[in-house]
Amino acid sequence: MSKYRVWILLIVCNLFWAGNYVFGKYVTAEMTPLAITFSRWVLAVLLLFPTAHFLEKPEWRKAGKSWKPLVMMGILGIICYNLSLYAALDYTSATNAALVNSLAPGTIAVLSVIMLGERISKLQILGILISLIGVLLVLTEGNLMEVFQMQYNRGDLIMLFAVVVWTLYSIIGKRVGNMIPPITATAISALFAIALMLPFIIREGMNLTQLSLLAIIGVLYIAICASVCSFVFWNMAIREIGASKAGIFINLMPVFTALISWSLGESITAAQIAGGLFVFTGVYFTTGMLERKLKERQQEKLSV
Repeated sequence: MSKYRVWILLIVCNLFWAGNYVFGKYVTAEMTPLAITFSRWVLAVLLLFPTAHFLEKPEWRKAGKSWKPLVMMGILGIICYNLSLYAALDYTSATNAALVNSLAPGTIAVLSVIMLGERISKLQILGILISLIGVLLVLTEGNLMEVFQMQYNRGDLIMLFAVVVWTLYSIIGKRVGNMIPPITATAISALFAIALMLPFIIREGMNLTQLSLLAIIGVLYIAICASVCSFVFWNMAIREIGASKAGIFINLMPVFTALISWSLGESITAAQIAGGLFVFTGVYFTTGMLERKLKERQQEKLSV
């Protein structure tokens, strides 16, 4: 797979996840975090298994033998991350949640070096820092000191836990990706997650008949776009370019969230536009495109 295709997958992936923040805020008003997580992944699994069967044609028995890391992926990326995200949105704003989530690229990069032996260049580190500054500009509307003045609450701490969980999911996903195709891995891990959640959802109960039309649309969006498409695209990407490089694209999420909010009628400031440019610049540095161009120019000079 070409790197350009991988980058497109990551951009679309984070665009869909940005919509998850917007719709998630509406859906949490009518459903518990457990009910949202369970219902979205039941719908997702119904789509994932046929998709995996026809596109990847996996050896299901062989894939099933690697059940231990797949169970861990289900617990971390599907149960813990989603429950944490929706629980956090109950206590904090989408802005604060996105701010805490912007720590993910850094934590993924650090653990990828420690646990996977991935190498990160100085330009990639610079890209992560530039992108983080861009995220802060978007979220604070240019008033960077607000980061230290904002009041953090229980929801922010829950979101911090979600970042740690997602980092571990990405690391395991990279290892599993070397053995099992991405759609297959996502489908099986989701099935394990549903089985683990089932006793708790039976005990809690779930009444879908009283949901508003907006909540139903939200659940469908979260199931199809933010679950099936995004998780498959994410696992395909980290399989190709590694968790550390893929992780920086997470910083596109607050930019896309701001754009979605703007399309729904909210205003957007010059500082937020500048922040978005910082984020895209940071992503450009981290993908290695600039590094390759500098090397090509250096080789051209040496050949002359």
